Amino acid sequence: QVQLVESGGGLVQAGGSLRLSCAASGRIFSINAMGWYRQAPGKQRELVAAIIPGGSTNYADSVKGRFTISRDYTKNTVYLQMNSLKPEDTAVYYCNAEAEARGGWRDYWGQGTQVTVSS
Repeated sequence: QVQLVESGGGLVQAGGSLRLSCAASGRIFSINAMGWYRQAPGKQRELVAAIIPGGSTNYADSVKGRFTISRDYTKNTVYLQMNSLKPEDTAVYYCNAEAEARGGWRDYWGQGTQVTVSS
């Protein structure tokens, strides 16, 4: 019903930047929050940043001042601009959307995109 497709991951040196994109498609009635989570090897998945209609945002303390989440409501797309990347930012990054489709409201997840930051 709803598909989330991420792009923009890759390998970057410490101090570098990457921009992740996530586009939602399918028979979508409405989308509430969209966000990014990450999971490093051996660790639990954690919230990185989220944005809700109206523009309010929420960031993990570890990325405040370095990462910026934004959203294009006309394209059902959310972005994560990541600057001043650190090796500890290395993880698989997952897009999340709280969306209403034919079956009602639920959380949807992308397939994940790898971000690797070398020291």
